[in-house]
Amino acid sequence: MSDSPPSANGTSGAINSTGVKGETAARGHILVVDDEPGMRRVVSRALTRKGYRVETAADGPAALAILDTMTIDLVISDIVMEPMDGITLLSEIRKKDADIPVIVITAYGTVESAVDAMKNGAYDYVAKPFSNAELAMVVSKALERVRILDERDYLREEINRHYDFQGIIGDSPIMGRVFEVAATVSRSNASVLITGESGTGKELLARSIHFSSERRDAPFVVLNCGAVPEGVVESELFGHEKGAFTGAHRQRKGRFELAHTGTIFIDEIGELSPNSQVRLLRVLQEREFERVGGDETISVDVRIIVATNKNLREEVEEGRFREDLFYRLNVVEIPLPPLRERSEDVEPLARFFLKRYVKETGKVISDIAPLALEVLTRYKWPGNVRELENAIERAVVLSSGDLIGPDDLPVGISGERRSALEMPTGSMNINEMLDDLERQIILRTIEQVGGSQTKAAKMLGIARTTLRYKMEKHHLVGE
Repeated sequence: MSDSPPSANGTSGAINSTGVKGETAARGHILVVDDEPGMRRVVSRALTRKGYRVETAADGPAALAILDTMTIDLVISDIVMEPMDGITLLSEIRKKDADIPVIVITAYGTVESAVDAMKNGAYDYVAKPFSNAELAMVVSKALERVRILDERDYLREEINRHYDFQGIIGDSPIMGRVFEVAATVSRSNASVLITGESGTGKELLARSIHFSSERRDAPFVVLNCGAVPEGVVESELFGHEKGAFTGAHRQRKGRFELAHTGTIFIDEIGELSPNSQVRLLRVLQEREFERVGGDETISVDVRIIVATNKNLREEVEEGRFREDLFYRLNVVEIPLPPLRERSEDVEPLARFFLKRYVKETGKVISDIAPLALEVLTRYKWPGNVRELENAIERAVVLSSGDLIGPDDLPVGISGERRSALEMPTGSMNINEMLDDLERQIILRTIEQVGGSQTKAAKMLGIARTTLRYKMEKHHLVGE
């Protein structure tokens, strides 16, 4: 690899690029900065042979110019350079991007300057003379750090995308009010009580509150009291010491310890035993506890969100739930409405789940047929959003067409379709009643597809000529 002449725009120093074909080009994009042409060539060739894409610059200003125009994963820079030394270049790189690792090259006997560079943010150093293997090892470790940082940022974006309040589907006014309260409370450390029937999305809302808060980078830890035997709940919440009970073969941290600086979400809080309620109350008051079987007091900084499908006020009146604990938990209450009270959310939710399961199964299903949407909207959804999700997943798995139709839905749901039609009354024989129902079905289908006979015929599973015949038979051509 040879150096090119100074750039036409007046930037001092030589800038070269080595293109690498195939998968190796994706291994890393490295910038080598050194005022000695021979050193640039040696380092560049060694890294190119390893499959890296390499840029070179003869001085600091040229390197900064490259960083302004290219995405660089790693910088390797000499320390002693003119007119800008390596320490100054490092400082300027940090201003542009604090995550780019910088490896400095130092002469033998001047390691002190490399240590100073690391104090100023350099990732590592190599001392001249160095072997290609030594350089490759340092570069590999530095680029692994880049990969980890990239994954961290990606996961953070994914979490924020999935768990911000826009990630919870709901266009109804009642859900709009839920989002407003949740967004406001996420900016505080107040305890939150989420109430609602099973399947309404209480855990999803709790996650959204956590990932919209300042604690988003700390753990979100979940415990479902209804899924844990009563004798194990305290160990799950507070942990236990080795030998605390039969089977406790080692020390174990509880959910509160694991959630330190983050959020603990306790679902089905109404299932807590009286003893566990007392211990939980102490944590809320003192922010400290002891593990089961231990005497060491452990302090925690935890935000608490709880949920229940019970009426805790009635539980308090009946003496099954401590009143003082209830008021400690119920700083802010967010009731989640059942799906039957927000029917306008059924369609966007259904399409959201359709997209998810089409992607998972690889099936080619473009949409949900209007008649199926009507069935879904009319259904009362005793299992709430969870039941709707299961219904759409089943429909995607069983569907053989490019539309989800009423027959693809579970029998208990698709039965609602019959209630959408008016049963004929009066003195009609069976054939007249069937004709009347057929007329209603055709009218409703054509109305649902916006008047298109072609789409209506496809939805009904008949030829367009057959539909036309039936329309004429029922005197629907004019309509």
